[in-house]
Amino acid sequence: MDDRIKKLQLDFARGAPIGSACLRRSGISNDLAAQYVRSGWIQRLGRGVFMHTGDQLQLDPTLVFLESKIAGFHVAAKSALARHGYRQNLSASEPVILWGAPKARLPDWFVERFEGRYNRTQLFSSSQSAGLCRLPESPNGPLFAEPERALLEMLSEVGLSQELNEARAIMEGMRQIRVKRLLQWIQCCKMVKAVRLCAFWSRELGLPWAERVIGGIPDAMLRHRWTGKLANGDTLNLPAMPHDQGKSE
Repeated sequence: MDDRIKKLQLDFARGAPIGSACLRRSGISNDLAAQYVRSGWIQRLGRGVFMHTGDQLQLDPTLVFLESKIAGFHVAAKSALARHGYRQNLSASEPVILWGAPKARLPDWFVERFEGRYNRTQLFSSSQSAGLCRLPESPNGPLFAEPERALLEMLSEVGLSQELNEARAIMEGMRQIRVKRLLQWIQCCKMVKAVRLCAFWSRELGLPWAERVIGGIPDAMLRHRWTGKLANGDTLNLPAMPHDQGKSE
């Protein structure tokens, strides 16, 4: 066996895509990679992307690979909340929700192998990579939105790709949250619906952090009724929530 093929087998773990740049760093040129494809040592997934022949890609290392291809790429919304422990009884077939750069899309080879949904919404005025973290139990795993960011991501999808009652039920389980961090995300959130749902449901559900968060939202965002159309044609009506209302209750 060619020493470079041995190195290929040793250097690149199974279950993850292999990029052409990584191959070149291991001394395998584009021409040699094409030769290895013809010889059956590696399989071409797409332009500049390969995997070991006969391999089966695993989700987490594949997501890590895509982080280098798509700016701000991360597991988001209710998928992130699930991995942070805020959701139970997950279905194995449930699509993973992924967010990232507005001009990107999931590659065909990913869609063929995994259930995933990509959202290009630029929800926050902050950096795309802000508020992303790797889980303590998986330091080499994919990036996830931190819980406070993920909550607003999920609420922004309500009535579009996120079922309303499910989102409310997930939020009901979020008894503990970092108030200061949530307020930081609210301040740079560009979607009024997400902020208003966060305020309204937190009070309606009696969450212990509700009044502290509502008190930190500018009164101008809460003082008037908010109405919006959902994707199914229904109308979402959120009542006015002026700060003096909470104090008088």
